[in-house]
Order: sequence, then structure tokens, then C-alpha cells
Amino acid sequence: MEIQLLWTLLLITFSGSMAKRDFRGKALLFPKPTANSYVTLTPLLNKKLQSFTVCLWTYSELSRGYSVFSYATRASANEILLFRDRVGQYSLTVGGEEVTFQVTESPLTPVDICATWESATGVAEIWMNGKPLVRKVMKVGYALSDNPKIILGQDQDTYGGGFDINQSFVGEIGNVHMWDYVLPPKLIKVKCFWGNVLNWRKLEFQKYGSMSIAPHLWV
Repeated sequence: MEIQLLWTLLLITFSGSMAKRDFRGKALLFPKPTANSYVTLTPLLNKKLQSFTVCLWTYSELSRGYSVFSYATRASANEILLFRDRVGQYSLTVGGEEVTFQVTESPLTPVDICATWESATGVAEIWMNGKPLVRKVMKVGYALSDNPKIILGQDQDTYGGGFDINQSFVGEIGNVHMWDYVLPPKLIKVKCFWGNVLNWRKLEFQKYGSMSIAPHLWV
């Protein structure tokens, strides 16, 4: 009886530690630049990708460059990297190849951003607040490797590490979703959807350093 009770308690404890948290109405707050504050996300699907869509919300006062979304594999530290280079310019890297996008930005304004790419055509897109930027083409025929390290708050220069304080994110991040396909424009515009690779309503995560979870102040 005691052994059976012990196994029951262990099962409950283990199940709780693996539970996915609903982050609706929440944001990740990164209050200052560091080289050790970040969040790791565990994907709901772990497989090689022929295409993807990543959407999230950011709010920052930074004028320097910073990482928005970092997805590294053992094949490439920049398997997917969404990066804000400076005011008015974002870059998207897939499999180590980078393309840049120009955008008119208003200072101190929350940003809804989506990035898409598909292997068959190589077409890469960035959508800012529901509007598409000029499309680019890269890595035609490429496949993203599996077993990723997905990190918010830092740019991975190595698989799961190699952080630089000068590329760290300072501000708020929320509503993070990812799909293993390219969302159609209609869905990107309305933003009423939940990802099948990352889902803000079922998020398995680990936080490090001086960051916290706070109420989402913006709709």
C-alpha cells in the first residue's frame, strides 16, 4: 500500500511539472539588458519543418538591435531568427541565410509581428500589425532540423547559448504562437488562432534570470 501511494504521489508530481500553462492575459517582462535573462519554450510538435509561421506581440523602448524570436538547432544556431536590427528594419534568418525588411515604425507603440517561410518557393514574409512588408525569397528546398532550442529574450549564437547582452530584449513579449505551415493572409490579419507548434494557451516553458510574468496591458 505504501509503495502504491508513493508511486501515485510521484506520478502527480511529475504530471504537474510537465503541465502546460495558459498564458492568455499574460506577458513576459524583461526589465533590463542582461546576458542571462530569457525564456525557453518547448514545442508541441518536434519535427523537421518545410514551412512555418511565427506570430507574437512585442513592446519595447529599445532603439538598438535585439532578438525577437530565436530558434536554434544543432545544424544551425540561426535556424530561425527574427531580429529587429534598428528602428525601421527587421531581419528574418532561415538556416543561416538572412533577408531584411523595411518598415515605417512609430516609437513606443506595441507591435504585432508575424514571420512566414515555405521551402517549396522560398518565399519569406513579415507582417507588421496586420500589414505585409515586401516579400523576399531564400533557402528554396531547405528543411529545418528537429530538436530545436526556442528562446525569447536572447539571440542564440550557439545551440542553447552564446548570448550577447547587446542583443538582449528589453520590454514585453506576449501572444506567442507558431505553426508548421504558412497561415493564409486572412488569418494573419484577424489574429484569431492558436498555434500547433507553440500555443500561448498551452505553453511549456522555463524562465531564467531577471524576468517576470505580468498582466498583459494591451489588447
